[in-house]
Amino acid sequence: MIQNSEIRSVYSELQKQLFYLIPEKWDRIYLYASVEEKMLGLETGEMFFYYFPKGILKKNPINVYEIPNRFNLNEEEYIKLVEKLYKQIKKIWLIFKKANHRIWTNLTIRIEGLKFEVEYNYENFTSTKYSNIDRHIIWKYNNLKLPEEAFTSKERKIIHEYINENIYFCPDIEKYSETIYKNPVRRTLYYNKEPKEEYVNTSRVQQIEIEPKDKFEEKHYTYNIKRSKKVKRIHEDRKKDNNSKTYLELVEEQRNSVKSQILKHI
Repeated sequence: MIQNSEIRSVYSELQKQLFYLIPEKWDRIYLYASVEEKMLGLETGEMFFYYFPKGILKKNPINVYEIPNRFNLNEEEYIKLVEKLYKQIKKIWLIFKKANHRIWTNLTIRIEGLKFEVEYNYENFTSTKYSNIDRHIIWKYNNLKLPEEAFTSKERKIIHEYINENIYFCPDIEKYSETIYKNPVRRTLYYNKEPKEEYVNTSRVQQIEIEPKDKFEEKHYTYNIKRSKKVKRIHEDRKKDNNSKTYLELVEEQRNSVKSQILKHI
């Protein structure tokens, strides 16, 4: 297992990006990613992750690809952030490759409480009968601890078949874990409300970008300017209305004013 400053730096950046991608308080995060080297040096893979929102009533995991619609985000911009996260996964894979270490095919990242864990799996995809979709179902069952009722009958059949085939099989995996120290910081994503507090490692607090915060304040400031213009316009409209009164209306107003003054002195 590789444990050096380079890979720890990637772990740190990966954690930060994961935290930034989640728009609400969370309890647990589970991520799956694969990297396969094909012919001519081409690399393919996939990634998905789920998080469990914090709260007694929030028991169902949220898929990363549901977040834009769920929180009214720009989907194109959000996917760019997801792709940036996958690049961190690829960095880990390249570190293993450059160090002539045994190359893993997929990994699972778990963040539970203050514990960060990476599980490297050396499964041979070419010799398995399970497709990417099948592996996704099996992974969800093993990691998210969902009841069987959460899966369709077809999915349950795949799960049972996998369990029966691997009941005496010891998976070829390596694990790395570390403790996460948290401090509250501002999020980089913005929604229809002011961003909430999120957490990242203490060592990275000073590295938080302030540009998104400036953008938020600028947007807020623009709104105030528009609002003041609107108030000014209303005032001008009222002034215009007064100027548009006829001569007879103005004379009548003066008469009423004089009459009221006389009545006050009687």
